[in-house]
Amino acid sequence: ASGLPLAALFNLLDENDQKDSSTLVEQIVTGKLKGGSANSKLIQRLDGSTVSVALVGTPIYTEGEISGAVLVLHDMTQELQYIADLSWQAAHDPLTGLVNRSEFEHRLQRVLDGDDGRTGSHCLMFLDLDQFKLVNDTGGHAAGDELLRQLCRALPQGLRDADTLARLGGDEFGVLLVDCPAGIALDIAEALREIVQRLHFMWKGRPFMTTVSIGLVHLGDIPATLEGSLSAADMACYMAKERGRNRVQVYSVDDLTLSMRFGEMAWIQRLHMAMDENRFCLYAQEIASISGEGDEVRHIEILLRLRDESGRMVVPDNFIPAAERYGLMTTLDRWVVHNVFKVIAQCQSDDRHQVPQALCAINLSGSSIGDDTFLEYLKQQFQAFAVSPGMICFEITETSAIADLDSAIRFINELKGLGCQFSLDDFCSGMSSFAYLKHLPVDFLKIDGSFVKDMLDNPINKAMVEVINNIGHVMGKRTIAEYVETPQIESALQEMGVDFAQGYLIARPELFTCESLYIQPVRPDPLMFGAPGTLR
Repeated sequence: ASGLPLAALFNLLDENDQKDSSTLVEQIVTGKLKGGSANSKLIQRLDGSTVSVALVGTPIYTEGEISGAVLVLHDMTQELQYIADLSWQAAHDPLTGLVNRSEFEHRLQRVLDGDDGRTGSHCLMFLDLDQFKLVNDTGGHAAGDELLRQLCRALPQGLRDADTLARLGGDEFGVLLVDCPAGIALDIAEALREIVQRLHFMWKGRPFMTTVSIGLVHLGDIPATLEGSLSAADMACYMAKERGRNRVQVYSVDDLTLSMRFGEMAWIQRLHMAMDENRFCLYAQEIASISGEGDEVRHIEILLRLRDESGRMVVPDNFIPAAERYGLMTTLDRWVVHNVFKVIAQCQSDDRHQVPQALCAINLSGSSIGDDTFLEYLKQQFQAFAVSPGMICFEITETSAIADLDSAIRFINELKGLGCQFSLDDFCSGMSSFAYLKHLPVDFLKIDGSFVKDMLDNPINKAMVEVINNIGHVMGKRTIAEYVETPQIESALQEMGVDFAQGYLIARPELFTCESLYIQPVRPDPLMFGAPGTLR
């Protein structure tokens, strides 16, 4: 081969455009081409196949003159395969081999931006397996993994070649349907649902029923953003589960329930941001003794508030439903407990103030009551801040207590053993309520404000208040009436023998500070007040 032209040995092609690069020697000799990794070439074999190589070349000098050139060709096949493998792994789920969430979102963003050159209608689907936890809990994670693998082999049967199927995480999948009218998209969704239903998964001889809930959204019906598209599909999938599972739910802006859930999902993001930016704050509202027994312990309820992005105060009714539905209540409860205890500890260590004596009522959610880790968290907070348990009264709603009565009783007894008190909030007057009340060792019974606020105009509601108050006293509970907003209502409650009152007549909520914890002057008789709305 000595003395032959390079082209006589093999063809050396440019890797990008595959044009003949046989003049490489001349380029190196003349200094027009420098060696290095940028010079990726292809060697074309006699059979037409190619091998990727990296070229390094340098001129040969003899007595100061260029007499030739040295070329070093490094076979890049393994390196390129390694790079390709890494690229594939970065874009695919290792268990199922499907596109992963990151790659799926990248493809969806390209469609939304119009970068793929397609101008037709596009659709997006979220798929969530029903009762997948049962498979994991019964057969272990190996069973769950095998079910996912079988599903991912079956689902493409219902898709077109251009469709993208991705595993988004856990038992959730996404499907991107490009150039797909609404009617065809619905047919595809139903086909996928039927494929899952027909799977008949078996694990170690035990059969498992498999179904899937699917949310379908037409991308032209919503704002063309990645976040909005994913949220709409996720919400439609959630509603498919709420409405019975094993069904396809099409997202519609006219669906009031869907719109409400969509709004709740928006609140979840806002709540996370509020936590990160420390925009939650605490207020306190007085609960006054009206029994005439001279109870000197001040009683306040701690209320959670949120400052929105513009600084306006938001009441819990606007964000608590979303927090309850999407599992954020225990996080909020922990924040409230920590910050209430922090204020109490600061006040106790401040020599300029008297010793705090108020009984602080802190609301707890049902999810926190049933969470053993939350109980341990409370004990740690009592110890960390040296707060006397006798200063704390935890409020739980009747609904949350009844939902898991055994857990509620265990939770209450554990903390009462430390010295805490408990109040049962929003108590109603059904026979089942009284039956449960016998088993709940609470100290206070809060009469539902819906009975109190119009009791003077509604004889039935007034009778309800009397019954709840009387039975509460028979059971050894002290009673608190909510929504006390007029002197006339307070006077009527006093005549019934209700122990405490809470409402705008007594006091409006104020920022929770050290002053909230000290004994206040005795209130005048309610009949000395003027018209409602002019008080304090």
